[in-house]
Parts: sequence; structure tokens; C-alpha cells
Amino acid sequence: MSMGKRKRERQPTMWVATTELPTPAGHPFYARLNQLLAEHGFEEVVEARCAPFYADQQGRPGLAPGIYFRLLLIGYFEGIGSERGIAWRAADSLTLRDFLGLTLPEAPPDHSTLSRTRRLIDLETHRAVFTWVLQCLGDAGLVKGQTLGIDATTLEANAALRSIVRRDTGETYEAFLTQLAQASGIETPTRADLARLDRKRRKKGANKDWTHPHDPDARITKMKDRRTHLAHKAEHAVDLDTGAIVAVTVQGADRGDTTTGPETLAEAVDQLEAVAATTDRPIATGTEIVEDKGYHSREALRELQANGFRTYVSEPDRGPQSWTGQAAARDAVYANRRRIRGARGKRLQRRRGELLERPFAHLFETGGLRRTHVRGHVNVGKRLLLHAAAFNLGLFMRRLTGVGTPRSLQGRLVAAVGLVAAIWNAVTAIVAAEPPARPDQPRTIAPIHPFYPRPMIS
Repeated sequence: MSMGKRKRERQPTMWVATTELPTPAGHPFYARLNQLLAEHGFEEVVEARCAPFYADQQGRPGLAPGIYFRLLLIGYFEGIGSERGIAWRAADSLTLRDFLGLTLPEAPPDHSTLSRTRRLIDLETHRAVFTWVLQCLGDAGLVKGQTLGIDATTLEANAALRSIVRRDTGETYEAFLTQLAQASGIETPTRADLARLDRKRRKKGANKDWTHPHDPDARITKMKDRRTHLAHKAEHAVDLDTGAIVAVTVQGADRGDTTTGPETLAEAVDQLEAVAATTDRPIATGTEIVEDKGYHSREALRELQANGFRTYVSEPDRGPQSWTGQAAARDAVYANRRRIRGARGKRLQRRRGELLERPFAHLFETGGLRRTHVRGHVNVGKRLLLHAAAFNLGLFMRRLTGVGTPRSLQGRLVAAVGLVAAIWNAVTAIVAAEPPARPDQPRTIAPIHPFYPRPMIS
């Protein structure tokens, strides 16, 4: 056989029939996910919901709602935060083309079409899609609603801190520092002078004085890694019996947990009521609330107890407190203290660390949304709602197939191959260590010992 050589110059074929092109096997995760969405009528639901945003006859055909929402789901499953990256990934993968329902002559939408469709469809429609996914989980028994955990994290905004301006005059931060330097006696301050002057100032990043001209919703805050950025606050309510996300809200990053927690709880109750209205399974509307120390305050606990909730909120060490004229708040704080010290309270706190922190890692670390690529609470909320809906679909897929993301399926295959290799190595080592039998010493069976139920082989 002669060695084949690659041709340097090739004349491309002018016409190629699509039926003659090789069709690779799609990813089994996306194939099963598409089957799941089709069984529950995903296309019909989103098209009926998005019909008011599309014209009947005028204009060129827009991006189909089913394709649009699938693209946002891809952002979670592939760990891509930007819409430009989602469009690139969809154009590069035949598997994702198949998931979107596109044939080879059809091109997936570019990032500008994706972003324009996002601006076209309102926030309530995105929330309705999230609710529909949650209702599917309720039908499958993956929503209980008895015990809810609430926690929040910060998302880095798509805005640079150096571009902030004063709220009253619109003056930039550098111009403001220049005026301070000139007032202190430095006629032509350098960048080093401005940095030295700014380093000595206290409370220089007050949100009441500064804002970003292109993202007014972003707030100056300290991130989890202790760096200061413009950021948004994402708060979740999670069903601690199943791990499903039942509510998502976007708040100002400078707001405290005790002020945003009631809003997220109210959203969670509305979502659970919507799930209970469409399923025959018993769904509670949150009777137990589990939170960390940031949500502990006497007023917040008093309101929760007055509304019929049992609280399991970790209590910070505040020392002796005065309860003069605050009998209701005292009773709520003391009752919460007794509950968190009990066996159930400790068990719920451990479950909170497991099931409430895990969605943050999936959505923002491996999901690629720790830094937002859109601006404003409305746009961030749209991306976050579909990200959380994809996380819930991952729970549903884990119930059906054992894996919740496409990458988990790859990990299962690697683990299976590793297990087979380990068993083979162990068997090989045992066979190699066994001494060969001598022809003149045949193997004999020893008499049965009274302490052994089986005969020993010597």
C-alpha cells in the first residue's frame, strides 16, 4: 500500500447536497432534554406567551421564542455568560444546532439578534418561563415548599468603577480629585498626586454621591474576594427538601439582607402558589425559613413569626440586649434561638450549607454568570431567571438520567473507564502475586474446622 499524501491545492465543490453530508450523533444529554421539553409542550407555551411581542404580518420573521429561550439555557449548560459567546458556541457546534432545531443550511442567530430579542421580551415573560419550569418540577414531585432557604450573593456589574460620576453635577471621579488637589495647593496634580490624595480620604465611595452613567442600578460594594466593584445583588429562595430554586430576585448591592429577604420570600410564596394551582401533589407555601446571620434582626424575626413562619436563622453574638417595650420581638428572637439549638435546627443549617450554597457555585462559577454582561436590573433579571430555570431543568434531568449537565455525563464516562481500569489492575496484581502450583504438590482440601462454615483450601 502506497502512502497517501494531502493535496496542497483543492478545488472546492460548488454544490453539495445536504443529504450527502455526514450527520454526527448528537449529545445524549441535549437529545433527552429536547425530548423532555417536547413532552411538556415547551414550544407551544413560549410561543403563546411571546405572541404579543411579534407582529402578525409586517416585518421580516424574528427569532422564534423556542430558539431564544433555548439559547439562554445553553448559557448555563455550557458555562457561557455573554450572549456573544453563546452565539459563537451555537454556530460552532452541530450538537447545539440540533438542540435548537436548526438544519445545516440554517444559521443560528448572531449575538445582536439575541440581545435585541431579549430587549423585546419583557421581564414578566421570562419569569413566566421560570414558573413553567418550576411547575414541571412540581408535577414530578421535585417541589415540596415546606422548608425554604434564602441567601444572596454579589454579581460584578458590566461597568467600570473608574467611570463613575457624581449624582448632583455629573462630574467624573478624576475631575473631582483634581479639584480637591488644587484646593489643597497642588496646581498641576499628577496621577501619583491624585492617587495619594485619594488614598487618604475616608468613605470616598458612597453610593448616595456616585453612580455609573450607563448602569444606574449598579452599586459600589465589596465583593466576596474583598475587592471593591460595581455590582448587583442576586438573592435566591431554595426548597431545602429537593434543592430546587423557587424564586430569584435582583436587588441593589448596597441593600442589607434584612431588607431584601422579605421581597424574595414574597416572590417564593407567589411561585409556590402558582405551582400548587397546577399540580395535584401537596405543595406548601413555605412554613419554615432557614437563613444565615446576615438575615437576623429582631424586627425581621417578629414579622416572620407574625405571618406564621417558623424561623431557623443563625444568630450572631450580640451580647446582652434590652427588650423594653419589645415583648413580641423578644419572644420571636428567643423562640428562634431555641429552634436553632435543637437537633432539627442544626440539621437544617447543615442542609442549608449544602443545598443553598450549591446553586451559587453552579449558576455563577461553572455557569459563567459571576460577572454580568448586560446592564440594569431588568436585563440581569432576565438572564438570571433563565439561568435558574436551566438549573431546575438540570435537577429534572438528574432525576431521569442521573446527570444534570452535559459535562457531568462526560465525568460519568471517565469515572466508569477509571473503575474498569482499577478493577483490571487489581485482578492483574492478584494473579501476578499468586505462586504457581507445583506438579508434585497437588492442592488438597483441609478438614472442616469447627469455627469455619466452609472447608479451607491449602
